[in-house]
Amino acid sequence: MADNAFVLWLTMPLSEIAARKAEKLRLSFASPLAFHYFCTDNPNKAIDRMAMKEFVISEAQVETAVLVGLVTRTQDERKTNEYLDELAFLAETAGAVVVKRFMQKLEQAHSVTYVGKGKLDEIKQYIKDEEEDGREIGMVIFDDELSAKQIRNIEAELKVKILDRTSLILDIFAMRAQTANAKTQVELAQYKYMLPRLQRLWTHLERQGGGSGAGGGKGSVGLRGPGETQLEMDRRIILNRMSLLKERLAEIDKQKATQRKNRGRLIRVALVGYTNVGKSTLMNLLAKSEVFAENKLFATLDTTVRKVIIDNLPFLLSDTVGFIRKLPTDLVDSFKSTLDEVREADLLLHIVDISHPDFEEQIEVVNKTLADIGAAGKPMILVFNKIDAYTYVKKDDDDLTPRTKENLSLEELMKTWMAKLEDNCMFISAREKTNIEEMKTMVYQRVKELHVQKYPYNDFLYQTYDENGEL
Repeated sequence: MADNAFVLWLTMPLSEIAARKAEKLRLSFASPLAFHYFCTDNPNKAIDRMAMKEFVISEAQVETAVLVGLVTRTQDERKTNEYLDELAFLAETAGAVVVKRFMQKLEQAHSVTYVGKGKLDEIKQYIKDEEEDGREIGMVIFDDELSAKQIRNIEAELKVKILDRTSLILDIFAMRAQTANAKTQVELAQYKYMLPRLQRLWTHLERQGGGSGAGGGKGSVGLRGPGETQLEMDRRIILNRMSLLKERLAEIDKQKATQRKNRGRLIRVALVGYTNVGKSTLMNLLAKSEVFAENKLFATLDTTVRKVIIDNLPFLLSDTVGFIRKLPTDLVDSFKSTLDEVREADLLLHIVDISHPDFEEQIEVVNKTLADIGAAGKPMILVFNKIDAYTYVKKDDDDLTPRTKENLSLEELMKTWMAKLEDNCMFISAREKTNIEEMKTMVYQRVKELHVQKYPYNDFLYQTYDENGEL
């Protein structure tokens, strides 16, 4: 889009632009959120971004962010800090730099401003002070999903870009998506998120609204006149686009189902777990593949399937997208074809980052997500990874205070979980290759049991020979 066309577009009422041109303009962006920020952000910054081919957080190298979370009856301060730590990691993955955190104690989120007027004024003053010192705040990120009304009110007060946890995750998914399959899934999830929030994108047209009503002014009820027309046009365009994307995903589902049928009579093993626990690293180790692995959230979006042979037994191993707390429902729905690998797996390897202070809650999140997608009750091995990074606080002999989980050594933790799960857990380090052979032996035994049950004629079991070439 040329600069003069962009300036003309900004100055003209969008209702005067032909629907076909408006549709072409919106669909030229990599994601619907890109169009949103293109419209609502500073026009000068938007011009600087016109050359971008993909939407990521604008000026990711230098853009700063403020995080906001709530302390409620069901979420104490420690838990809120953990959530904000994860939100900061998400922001870092997206390319932003977190400079400040705000926490507010409320019974529940304020329906209008999420944190209440007083805390919002405090955030506004902080942003103003930073700008006066030459440090511009690029965005404010909230730890929960915000309603359209909340976003509109907060934006009007703070005058900066507002993101919530869901939009940030969607942005990272858009950045990580590589294949047409993943891009289609992410785009559909973005449109589902954006559809109920359309009205806030066209508040710049409210001065053109019809004068009906008692005041005869802005026509605030539903943004009458051109604003209402534009909303209807946008809704129609997005609904049509969503319908097309759903058709594409239906075709993708058929293709994936056909691929799974053509894989032969092999046991399917899926790596599942929280994001950034080392699934892709373990995949590379077992399958001798080169799946992209990085110490960032959602490094893997596209499911990778590899044939693995342990001793005389071949099986299929798949690396799937990681789960996370407060994972958007629309995202789970959109990634149906990807998560089918988990649903149709014969054995799940649940990878856990034992070095994370809250790994037990991460286990619960993964188990709940598995139940939500219909994959609960499958045979599972719990694999505790990153034992090389595990740390604990040793209590002094004269310390009589009760022991907490922070005081448990790795050996004590191993005994606890092994007593609870018996032979269904392993403790490894994929990076240091610790206990990998033991894990292979356990996986081999489980896969062999499943193979004999599912394929009793033993079609694919290879013969094992000794050094003399005899059985």
